[in-house]
Amino acid sequence: MGKEPISNNPDEELFVAVDGASSSEPGDTGDADDAVIGQAFKRSLCVIGTLVGLAVVVVVYRAWTRPPEAVTEAAVPSLPPPIETPVEEIPPLPFADVTRQAGIDFVHHNGARGQKLLPETMGGGCAFLDYDNDGDQDILFVDSDLVPGSDWATPAGAGGGAAASREPGGSAGRRHASVRLYANDGAGRFRDVTVEAGFSDVFYGMGPACGDFDNDGWVDVFVTAVGANRLYRNEHGRFVDVTEQYGVAGPSTEWSTSAGWFDYDNDGDLDLFVCNYLQWTPENDLAQNFQLTGGGRAYGRPQDFGGTYSQLFRNDGDHFTDVSAEAGIRIDNPATGKPMGKSLGVTFFDVNGDGWLDIFVANDTVQNFLFLNNHDGTFREVGALAGIAFDSEGRARGAMGIDISHFRNDEHIGVAIGNFANEMTALYVSRDGDLFLDEAVTCGLGPATRLELTFAVLFIDCDLDGRDDLFAANGHLENDINRVQPSQHYKQPPQLFWNRGPDAPDEFAAVPRERVGPDFLRPMVGRGAAYADIDADGDLDLLVVENGGAARLLRNDRRNAHHWLRLKLVGRRSNRDAIGTRVVAHVGDRRLTRWVMPTRGYLSQVELPVTFGLGDADRVDRLEIRWPLGARTVLKDVSADRRIEVVEPDPEQPAE
Repeated sequence: MGKEPISNNPDEELFVAVDGASSSEPGDTGDADDAVIGQAFKRSLCVIGTLVGLAVVVVVYRAWTRPPEAVTEAAVPSLPPPIETPVEEIPPLPFADVTRQAGIDFVHHNGARGQKLLPETMGGGCAFLDYDNDGDQDILFVDSDLVPGSDWATPAGAGGGAAASREPGGSAGRRHASVRLYANDGAGRFRDVTVEAGFSDVFYGMGPACGDFDNDGWVDVFVTAVGANRLYRNEHGRFVDVTEQYGVAGPSTEWSTSAGWFDYDNDGDLDLFVCNYLQWTPENDLAQNFQLTGGGRAYGRPQDFGGTYSQLFRNDGDHFTDVSAEAGIRIDNPATGKPMGKSLGVTFFDVNGDGWLDIFVANDTVQNFLFLNNHDGTFREVGALAGIAFDSEGRARGAMGIDISHFRNDEHIGVAIGNFANEMTALYVSRDGDLFLDEAVTCGLGPATRLELTFAVLFIDCDLDGRDDLFAANGHLENDINRVQPSQHYKQPPQLFWNRGPDAPDEFAAVPRERVGPDFLRPMVGRGAAYADIDADGDLDLLVVENGGAARLLRNDRRNAHHWLRLKLVGRRSNRDAIGTRVVAHVGDRRLTRWVMPTRGYLSQVELPVTFGLGDADRVDRLEIRWPLGARTVLKDVSADRRIEVVEPDPEQPAE
């Protein structure tokens, strides 16, 4: 956890000194004449001028003589070596890079121009969504631009679009829409429909949140940014900016990161949670003179910036209301009274089974948050009490992305959080009640992830055996990090961990090149990631965004004959997207649980349909659906290898 700086404001000392000097002047008496008052005033001005001059000299001297702050990384933790699972025990899990042949040409622009401003190295995000209601999964990317307030960009203009930017040397900068949309033809081939879908704004975007906030059957898109956020309403395949109308832009001084839709008050419509990262300005960033060991400017540490509050917007129909304060999600540092949060990742889950969604927030260098829903529009923060706030030694980590799964196919859940280099990925597993224990080391995940800097983490059943595997998108912040730390690299391979089951000595086994293929392990500066079935073959494909580079679409080319079942759920009383629905599939003696929850990972959204891997079973014996507002649907003897749509029943209709 970063320490708050002790106040060393010369103006405070100056005020005390001037106040003492002026109070000793004889002209301070109430009956002094104008001449005496004037003389005293002149003396006070002299004292003030002298002290101000001395203060300026001291400040300038300190600024010039203070050595640059070297940016270093945590030492590699002492952990047992990774367990080497024999290759023959890991099934083939091949992924093929089909980005170009699928028609995806998106390249992320981070706006880097040599100043090393922190936002440059944190984006970008992506999403799978069915924007045109044709039944397949389309792709949305969020791009950035030149950093607002930097030497290369002028302030953003009215209406959300950035003003003209310039490259070094004064030439006009290349403009590009900050939201890029690609339509799927149903077979995994995509076409850029950005312009015809209505996206043209240019701003420093971070990530998307997709949800049908007005319950009209068309998925809408919220986009976070450095500066004002955007809300686009989907009007039958064309998006319209309704940010001002609905009041969700947020303060222009905020830097928003991950966001997500969920129904926190169980009123049948989607509310919006927005993570805000740091109290950041380019002036503050540049003034701190961050340096890599050995020379050269570095990206700043989050410890050197103040925390801030995330935001909760309640959906009130024709507008949203910021209820952050009364809902209890504004958390202060008890030692300083200042905002604590430095939030990068968020997801939602009913952790205690009471029918109300709770909020999990991953924070960078300060404790993670768990907001338990009080059922009355408020939350209580219990992250430390629950055991997910810190590592096993009580230290905060550099948390990025987050995901949750019943990865052991029992009543317990696992909360995976990607962390900074040399900190290893966390895997908090629930125990009795609301308590969690980090089992990353004992399950084999910790030692295999301790060197990587992990942003997105996703639970995904790659081989459709019914057990969720774990994907990680990795990549460092510093392009020169290898010069400072030989064990670190700017571009890092993604990782896939195959779930071997709870009885294996290495419950999560790192999948080697021989099994996952060379395309998957090609190093990149990974940030946001998402999954969906892009080609209607039943298995889940992966999309990964590279900071400052080309996105990568990885098609799942599984070789087994495992069966599957996909469900598209439609809410009627509950929110139309059925976000927050729990689905349990009984397959023989196994009980598989999945949730409709697109907000996962880092700056990204996965598809809405739920996929069950069934292994060798060719049917589901019993399918139990618990809708967000309490209705239940039961389906029996459901045949596999197909996609079915289930609509929430009316209260008067029977559950089966």
